[in-house]
Amino acid sequence: MTSDAAGERINACLESLNLRPLDDEKAEKFSIYVSLILRWNERLNLTALRTEDCIISIHLAESIACATMVPQGINTLLEFGSGAGFPGLPIALCRPEIAVTLAESQGKKAAFLQEVIRTLSIPVTVHAGRAEDFRSKFDCVVLRAVDKMPRAVVAASKLVGRQGWLGLMTTLADVAELKLAAGSEYRWDSPAPLPGTERKIMTFGNKAP
Repeated sequence: MTSDAAGERINACLESLNLRPLDDEKAEKFSIYVSLILRWNERLNLTALRTEDCIISIHLAESIACATMVPQGINTLLEFGSGAGFPGLPIALCRPEIAVTLAESQGKKAAFLQEVIRTLSIPVTVHAGRAEDFRSKFDCVVLRAVDKMPRAVVAASKLVGRQGWLGLMTTLADVAELKLAAGSEYRWDSPAPLPGTERKIMTFGNKAP
């Protein structure tokens, strides 16, 4: 389904962005993930990025960087509005100690996520419905490129447990509005730039006990 060359291209991209390269097993899994995106994207609009190079250099690189920034000590993580699985699936692959749940309300996209999980044999849960319907809380909730992002942040902030974390992949222009939407109970780390751009950032807010 994939080739050693695809894994080499992924690692070459990561190294060019000053990110640590993947071991052979992870590189192979990420290669398969990218090939599944390209195949499903022919009939399902998973991402506007249509080429392997763009998917690797933008979606994959940003998500792998996010995985390195997720605070230590987190046991459960929810990706709110998962879409094609960025950054939730890369977090699951890079941080196997975290139990990852992907919430995706569109049935066809949820089916794609299930197919990736089945193919890669990774212990990730897909919630094929609205994340707002969860009654349980998580140690960390992350969002990236979700429709109506401020409204989504309001809902996501309610799913974070006491002393948990809310992670936002956003832009410098939008981060202040999203922090305001999350509410005053969060204390935010300094935004960290995402690789390959000066505009996109990752920031985590810690919820007060």
